[in-house]
Amino acid sequence: MVREESGSKSAKLLYRPIGLVSSVIAGILAGQVFKQVWKRAAPGNNEDAPKALESEYRVRDVLLAAAIQGAIFGTVKALVDRGGARAFQKWFGEWPGD
Repeated sequence: MVREESGSKSAKLLYRPIGLVSSVIAGILAGQVFKQVWKRAAPGNNEDAPKALESEYRVRDVLLAAAIQGAIFGTVKALVDRGGARAFQKWFGEWPGD
């Protein structure tokens, strides 16, 4: 297992705005990925995932959509965060985390 070195306080502060921007980008990207996955996976002609307060859907359908959305969001966010931290380390020579 490869362990990244601990970052300095200044690296963490310098990375913070980069991390915020990458989080927004990750959220947008994850939303687009989820929409495409849901279009292909959803039964019938439901292009939009059911929301918790839409009474015409069963609880099972709402929970399935939420679980898939959460898994996609978590995965995309982790990939973007890790990639951003590695790029930061490559450009500035310090790991921004820990």
